[in-house]
Amino acid sequence: MRMLVTGGAGFIGANFVHQTLREHPEHSVTVLDALTYAGNEASLAPVRGDIEFVHGSVADAELVDRLVARHDVVVHFAAESHNDNSLRDPSPFLQTNLIGTFTILEAVRKHGVRLHHISTDEVYGDLELDDPAKFTDATPYNPSSPYSSTKAGSDLLVRAWVRSFGIHATISNCSNNYGPYQHVEKFIPRQVTNVLSGLRPKLYGAGENVRDWIHVDDHNAAVHLILDKGRSGETYLIGADGEKNNREVLELILELTGRPADAFDSVTDRAGHDLRYAIDASKLRDELGWAPRYTDFRDGLVATIDWYRENEPWWRPLKEQVEAQYAARGQ
Repeated sequence: MRMLVTGGAGFIGANFVHQTLREHPEHSVTVLDALTYAGNEASLAPVRGDIEFVHGSVADAELVDRLVARHDVVVHFAAESHNDNSLRDPSPFLQTNLIGTFTILEAVRKHGVRLHHISTDEVYGDLELDDPAKFTDATPYNPSSPYSSTKAGSDLLVRAWVRSFGIHATISNCSNNYGPYQHVEKFIPRQVTNVLSGLRPKLYGAGENVRDWIHVDDHNAAVHLILDKGRSGETYLIGADGEKNNREVLELILELTGRPADAFDSVTDRAGHDLRYAIDASKLRDELGWAPRYTDFRDGLVATIDWYRENEPWWRPLKEQVEAQYAARGQ
């Protein structure tokens, strides 16, 4: 299979490329990435000789058309994906998440190419902390930020192109990922690299916000399964029953790195901070037979901390600038 991976130098996309080459060597991989702040070509350094890398935007219609025409499947990770950034400047989110997805859709429609669209559970809004409910593929969309709104819009574009034009496409909405190659501005790598740098970790507000954590390798294994067995037009939710609030996650990081449980600072909460996300992945499990490898969040977090400890040259050049930006916002 000739596979085009958009956003393949980003966190989840880069891990997908690594996993594909490791576990599916019969596939050839082309990566298209604009190398914005979240894209890092160094994340592909170990496999650089085994892929084709194209530096460009998913909103570049001529480039996208040329690339899609010579591939069998497009796995569309490319997105602007940081809530705080979307609140400061929504425009790149509209350009990449909406125009970029439209551009991909038109190319796969023209050339009859299979598409899998990667999305997020944030399109469903949030749940109350004491609500027993979880998101399913029937949950109404209720996004709360420019980021999640543009991702919701991109999902709806894919659904419309399936229904109106008959393209062969699937969608997956996944819960919060963690693992190697995640940008140090994100919650888990920020706290881990703070500890490794001798800095005090930071906790938004009281840390009661709940996220449903999944290791990036489990997410990408689910994507491969959907590519192999998923029904066209279907949406599959990916989650590993990993609900933890932010304070619990931070305290576990401190425990695993030999620090006291209270060795952190509370900082200004994020505007519009969603309370709780929770995924019901029963459709994926029952229909396609998927199960996560990391069934214990602690095991996945140990592996993640070890990776950041062993790969300081990857994250160190990013760290100072990120912390300066947070400090300027009182976070």
